[in-house]
Amino acid sequence: QAHLVESGGGSVQAGGSLRLSCASSGYTGDIQFLAWFRQAPGREREGVASITRGGGSTYYADSVKGRFTVSQDQIKMMVFLQMNNLAPDDTATYYCAMSNQWIYYGEGRLSPSNYNSWGRGTQVTVSS
Repeated sequence: QAHLVESGGGSVQAGGSLRLSCASSGYTGDIQFLAWFRQAPGREREGVASITRGGGSTYYADSVKGRFTVSQDQIKMMVFLQMNNLAPDDTATYYCAMSNQWIYYGEGRLSPSNYNSWGRGTQVTVSS
C-alpha cells in the first residue's frame, strides 16, 4: 500500500482559494485512481473529486463542480486539488486516497470503499 501525506490546508475567507497536495511513498505501481474526500464534524466522509492515473478522466461531486479542479503528477505520483470560490460548507478535513482497483465511471469513483490507501487528512476552514 502507498503511504499518503496531505498538505496545503488552512483557513480562508469565503470566496478564497486553497491548493491541496498529496505526496505518496511506498509501492504505487498498481495505483489506478487518485481522489480527494472530505469529512465535516458529524457527517459522513464524502467524495470530492477523482482522477485516473495519467489524468485521462476526472469525476467530481456536484457540490464542487466548476469550483474545484483535481490534477495529478504521474511521475511523482502526487495528486492536487485546486479549490476556488470556497464557501463555509466546504469546511472539513480533506483526505487524499488512492485505489489499485479499476472503478467504472460514475459515483463509485467517489465511494470511500473503493479506495485502499489513505492519508491522515488536512484541515480546511472557510469563514463567512
